Amino acid sequence: MALTRSLACGDGLVPSARAESMARAVFAALGGIVEIGTVRSTGTWLLPDVSVGAFLEPRQEDLGRLMEGVRVVGRFSGEVMAIADALGYFRDHEVPAASLLLWSEGIAGVPEAPERLEEPALVRRMCRIGADLQLTRLLQALVTAALDAGTESGEGVAGIAEILRVACDLVEPGRAGITPADVHRMWRVAHLPAILRTASDAPGWGKAGYRAYDAELERLLQEEGPGAVRACV
Repeated sequence: MALTRSLACGDGLVPSARAESMARAVFAALGGIVEIGTVRSTGTWLLPDVSVGAFLEPRQEDLGRLMEGVRVVGRFSGEVMAIADALGYFRDHEVPAASLLLWSEGIAGVPEAPERLEEPALVRRMCRIGADLQLTRLLQALVTAALDAGTESGEGVAGIAEILRVACDLVEPGRAGITPADVHRMWRVAHLPAILRTASDAPGWGKAGYRAYDAELERLLQEEGPGAVRACV
């Protein structure tokens, strides 16, 4: 994975194609998390019951804290952060079965009859798979953006951990399900081997950065333990 450091400019960062690309990766994963969490919150697994607006309305404070964390960790400018509004994931919209198929990468399979994608059993399976995938991709996008912006692990890990706490609560509302520690372990085995292998084209500083974030996340998240009180409920 190629990394190039962003250039600081005054109080923010120069809006660039690189920063926008990294921000889009973060926002896309968060979009999947919001849509999956909305479907799960219905308790019926019926897509006509889904309302993203109703799901997010009481969670605006948590969402605001999450987005502020993203801005700080990635050192994104206001212009780059505005991409989140343009994408439309965080306002009311329909969640079709095709979106869940996208977020879950088709792992659950594609039935011959497309209408079967809306069957509750398949919707539930796509949500389970999609939650794991998008949370793991969110962490990869956050760490990559932080490293590119020059946010060292000691500075950025607490913010990333808090983002993960909010994201885990969004994707499994009202459930004691996947934890930030679970996400960290999935991320480590899904993404780090390709980055840290000898033949990887990642620069030395990038490899050292990923290793540092891995170690700091493990220290912070494993200390919380399965019985720890979570910051967002």
